[in-house]
Amino acid sequence: MSDNKNRDLFDDFFGSVSDLSDSLKKTADFTQDIAKPTGLEDTIARNQAGMTELLGRGDSRLNDIVTDVYKDFFGNDFVDRFNDNKGADADTALKNAITNALYAPVENALPRDTAAPASDATALPDQNPSSGNPAGPSAAAGAAPSAAGDQAQARTAEAQTEKKPEKSGMEQLEELIGLDSIKHDVRELVNLVKIQKLREEKGLAYVPTSLHLVFAGNPGTGKTTVARILAQLYKEIGVLSKGQLVEVDRSGLVAGYVGQTAIKTQEKIKEAMGGVLFIDEAYALNKEGPDYGQEAIDTILKAMEDNRKDFVVIAAGYTELMERFINSNPGLKSRFNKYLTFPDYTAEEMMAIFDINCKKYSYTLSDEARTAVEALIREREANKGENFANARDVRNIFEAIITNQASRVAALENPSEEDITTILPEDLSDFS
Repeated sequence: MSDNKNRDLFDDFFGSVSDLSDSLKKTADFTQDIAKPTGLEDTIARNQAGMTELLGRGDSRLNDIVTDVYKDFFGNDFVDRFNDNKGADADTALKNAITNALYAPVENALPRDTAAPASDATALPDQNPSSGNPAGPSAAAGAAPSAAGDQAQARTAEAQTEKKPEKSGMEQLEELIGLDSIKHDVRELVNLVKIQKLREEKGLAYVPTSLHLVFAGNPGTGKTTVARILAQLYKEIGVLSKGQLVEVDRSGLVAGYVGQTAIKTQEKIKEAMGGVLFIDEAYALNKEGPDYGQEAIDTILKAMEDNRKDFVVIAAGYTELMERFINSNPGLKSRFNKYLTFPDYTAEEMMAIFDINCKKYSYTLSDEARTAVEALIREREANKGENFANARDVRNIFEAIITNQASRVAALENPSEEDITTILPEDLSDFS
């Protein structure tokens, strides 16, 4: 794009795609406290108008950029449809592809109950408070509620019926297998933050405490789980207003074209405001050579500075790589001054995790199978290499075993409940 007008047009288009992505995520939640996203029809209409104008310029470069933007946010479905319609001209084919693969599913996912008052802010997704249909190109006025809406209503009713009281953050923390040093560090951190907040509220001198953290350790050591619990703990003590965890990695922050990484990163920051932005493999943002990762880092650092009271960032990854990453930038080093180092699980802890999976999915190990699983896990733990993945390895072992067990039981003529639920030594044949 060669002038400011084109840049403004594209920026608005990109922003509308990002807004649409956020709206679709909220719509898909089907939870009691999330209504049909406010202004969704306007977002769709704004996005369609921007897309139409960009493609109408007849510039193949613009076509490619529009395609890349949609691909980043929504995947390859509409691209596949585009490739199936190459007989038409490029603009028409792409517009039809986006209509069929993007807007139509949006329309179908939003039931059209026009009887609900527009002011009903607590309406469920299947109790649409707005009048009229989405303004997408395939919207049809007066259409009957879709099957997707009926399914949404059923899921919502089921969730309301089965919802159990949520455990406190500390209860969830204590239930985790192992991680004794992490539990100790989290308790100390939460107590410190809680008391400093109390001192501030009473007008006493208090020590400003950074809430931003580095979670260092190998894969499968519980970093994401602890981050989610910590977000809840911060909400419980009044440090965060919402306590949600937004997980991202490099692909969720960095765009492939000039000037758009900051916009993409800001959208994730906005989503995480009031909670925790969890950046997995954060060191991947710091690549050598020409790259837009630094733009993401700068945007995050500014947000950390501007939103000290209600925004927490946790950067996670391998210990050595995270240390190198944090030390590479003075801004990072000054803001991330507390590390929580997650140890690898012991063989005993990995076996306990295996047992939790068995209990969760109603499987029982025979005595011989238990001996075999314990031996397998001890061997894995004793000879772990750089690809050792702790709890993820346990999960992979569990899934391989129950796959073998299913094949064995499927061959039985009339399997009993005991047959269906029992794991035998031969189900470990893949590991012999």
